[in-house]
Amino acid sequence: MSQNSSVKITSKKLDLQVCYDFVHDASCGGIALFVGTVRNKTQEKEVTLLNFSAYKEMATKEMEKIAINALEQFDILKIAIHHAEGELKIGEIPVIIAASSPHRKTAFEACQYAIDTLKETVPIWKKEHFIDGEVWVNSTP
Repeated sequence: MSQNSSVKITSKKLDLQVCYDFVHDASCGGIALFVGTVRNKTQEKEVTLLNFSAYKEMATKEMEKIAINALEQFDILKIAIHHAEGELKIGEIPVIIAASSPHRKTAFEACQYAIDTLKETVPIWKKEHFIDGEVWVNSTP
């Protein structure tokens, strides 16, 4: 990991201010933030909570690759990719991505690249809990 990226998976509550403070820099005119939140419905079913499981070592390495690629592909100065694991309630935050750049467009593009790639490649699994059952989304751990 470089001094220009912050990557972590934690069972502690994610902190938007920590991500913002990490990417903030006087040379940057734009900071883009993506904050994923646990919603109360999916496909018309009422969600009660989500549970995230990760193959932490591999997931962290994959997230570091995403950060390195974002720094190389986009004109950004810094990027933070933080993901929660464990049980999260409605309204809580499972993922934060922050990127800073001299210009807003590349900060937005880097955030979109990071979240899209994370969802495709990082071994973090989500179990949705409903009033009447539960289901693993996309895969099983």
